[in-house]
Amino acid sequence: MKAPPRPVIALGVLALAGGAYALFGPKAEPDRWLGYVEGEPLLIAAPVPGTLASRPVTRGQSVERGAPLFTLDPRTTDAEGAQLAAQVAAAKAQAADLSQGRNRAPEQAAAQAALASARAQAARAGADFERIAALAGKGFASRTQLDAARAARDSASAAVQQAQAVLASGGLSAGRPEQQAAAQASVGAAEAALRAQTRRREEIAPLAPAKGVVEQTFYDPGEWVPANQPVLSVLPDDQRKLRFFVPQERVAGLKVGATVHFTCDGCGAGARMATISYISPRAEFTPPVIYSERARAKLVFMVEAALPPAQPLPLGLPVAVVPE
Repeated sequence: MKAPPRPVIALGVLALAGGAYALFGPKAEPDRWLGYVEGEPLLIAAPVPGTLASRPVTRGQSVERGAPLFTLDPRTTDAEGAQLAAQVAAAKAQAADLSQGRNRAPEQAAAQAALASARAQAARAGADFERIAALAGKGFASRTQLDAARAARDSASAAVQQAQAVLASGGLSAGRPEQQAAAQASVGAAEAALRAQTRRREEIAPLAPAKGVVEQTFYDPGEWVPANQPVLSVLPDDQRKLRFFVPQERVAGLKVGATVHFTCDGCGAGARMATISYISPRAEFTPPVIYSERARAKLVFMVEAALPPAQPLPLGLPVAVVPE
């Protein structure tokens, strides 16, 4: 029997080797965009220094929106608030005093009585003048008597005008319009300072701004906390996101607001969804963590996608985004 040609034998060997490699060799890794879960914690601080009086939450504890987080010693703040409240009361009292009449009620009553007396005297002096004028016309009264009666009448009339002026002056406000405007401005300034102090009282005992988890605590009760120094950090459930890396040839097909699917270890069967919220305008050469040989030395763009807050995932969890 004649042996087959050597070229045919070589081709057969190559075919068998190729089939064995395809059957038993390493499988091609499916196309996936690699990334991880990231979050943006909120740093909770107070605008004033003080001793940490209480901190009812601990690291890793879940908190609801509006839950108390910590409280600084309120004694100094409360004392300042009481002082400002007293200043508001004093400013209002001063403004009210300037807007009232110059004279008190008894003084006005006395002025009214003086006016009544002056009018009575004026009426009497007027009647006397009329009588003496009639007598002078008949020759029974001298010129001197007539002049004296006229002077008494005019003096009594002037006394009435003076009493009317005193009564009107007593009814005027104690302060000039400019003084009253300045007093009202002082009231507004005092009330604004009191509102600011009330807000500061709330800020030394902050509440959780959103539902989430206390990520870290930096001070314990009894320690002195400097102003604007975070006491703890809260990671809201709605501030978790995916951060993954897309090859440059695929990034043009993505847009903010689009939905992507991803898988992760321990996430259960099936793919989850996230919404793209940011696409980096700058390229990177490699992701910060290398998961596979195929991810090396690629020109990639960082993309972030917001996660639904219903089921928050732990930070740093590796994910694989499945391209559409």
